[in-house]
Parts: sequence; C-alpha cells; structure tokens
Amino acid sequence: MLKKQGLIDAWHDRRIKAGDEVDHSIDSNLNAAGVILLLVSPDFLASSYCYDVEMQRAMERHQAGEARAIPVILRHSDWHSAPFGKLLATPTDGKPIKAWSDIDEAFLDVVKQIRAALPAKLVANSKASKASPARTSPPLSDAKSRSSNLRLKKMFTEADRDRFLHASFDFMANFFEASLVEMAERNEGIEGNFRRIDADRFTAAVYRYGKAIARCKISVGGAFGRGILFSVQRSGRRRDYEREPLS
Repeated sequence: MLKKQGLIDAWHDRRIKAGDEVDHSIDSNLNAAGVILLLVSPDFLASSYCYDVEMQRAMERHQAGEARAIPVILRHSDWHSAPFGKLLATPTDGKPIKAWSDIDEAFLDVVKQIRAALPAKLVANSKASKASPARTSPPLSDAKSRSSNLRLKKMFTEADRDRFLHASFDFMANFFEASLVEMAERNEGIEGNFRRIDADRFTAAVYRYGKAIARCKISVGGAFGRGILFSVQRSGRRRDYEREPLS
C-alpha cells in the first residue's frame, strides 16, 4: 500500500542488473534513500558487507539527519549492542518477526511504524494528489474488447506437488514453534516444547505448571502414503488424522 499510495519507491540489491557495478549501485541508492531498513538477523550481523559497509553508511546518514534508519528484527540475535541498538526497532518492542505466531500481523506492525516514520510533508502530498480529480476513463468505444477471463488451467507435476507438500510442512513447523513461544509468554504457568525430529517429523507439547495437557506429532508421508499425518493426544486418549494426498 505504501508503494500504491506513492509514499515510497522500494529498492534492494536484487534489482541490480547484469553488467552493473555492484558497489556503485548499492552506494548510489544507499546515499539517495530517505528511509533505510536494516533487516536484522544473525546473518546480517555476521556479514562483513552488511554490517561494516551498508549499516555503517546508513547510521552516518541517520545521525546527519539525511535519512532515517529503521531496524527490522527478523530473527533472534545479539543486536542490542550494535550501533543501531539505541534506535527504536520494529516490530513493537523489537520482538523478532519469527517469534510472532502470526507472521502477517508482525509485518503489518512493521509497515504501520514505517508509515508513521515517513516525513509528514510526503504523506500530505500523497493525500492531496489522492483528493485531486481522477482521470476519466476513455469512452467504451475506444477500449479494445476482450474476455473477462483469460486464465488457463495450470497443470501441476509430481515435483510441484512434492515441493508444495514440504513447503507446507515447513510452514507448519515454524508456526507451531513460534506459537508455543508466544503461548508461554502470554500465559502464566504455561510451557511449550517443540522438537524437530528430522526433516519430515516434529513433535509439540504444552505443559501447565509442569503437567502435560496436550501433545501432538506431525509428519510427512508414513504408512498412509504421501500427505501430512497429524496425531494428537489429550487427557490420555489418542486420535489420529490424515490429510489425503495433495492433488
């Protein structure tokens, strides 16, 4: 929405084209940017280029009042002692995006804070242009006729299905792990235990004051063929469910 409303024009180094000078492209855009997002993770802190070159230049421009540097904490890392550690980070309270139970909610929180940090003049200009009369559409007779539905049926291969299956399983694993952390933080006496057994299996358990109140296991495939198998245990009773193979 920030792009659609004309408030920002985003750039990142994946927009560098073949044949361009990498250092020159990064330097020129870094020096022209009004807002610089520091995407913080252990990899960001470990990268000599990100930390020693890009981040240092971003902080120089921030301190000079030429740009605004905004840390976006993606994953748990030792960032508080970094030069940008004194800046108010996003999401709220610097809670890593990976630790949120709802990733969309985390990124929405980041966007709201970026919007609030944009120069007031820029936001005012956007509202003014929005209020101006819109361009009138060309007469219907001038428009070329076409079908309202030009979408073709997409065919999926076995490889496509397997990739989707494993991507779905990885998403579920991350969701369970983050949810257990969030549940423990929000509720007194609650503990969570997430254990990744291997690439295709994980278990999760919830404890209240040390007593297990729920356990589950999720795996890919198994004796029932291709699919995702979910088994849950509550109060000593065990129930198993299987999703049909993806098609």
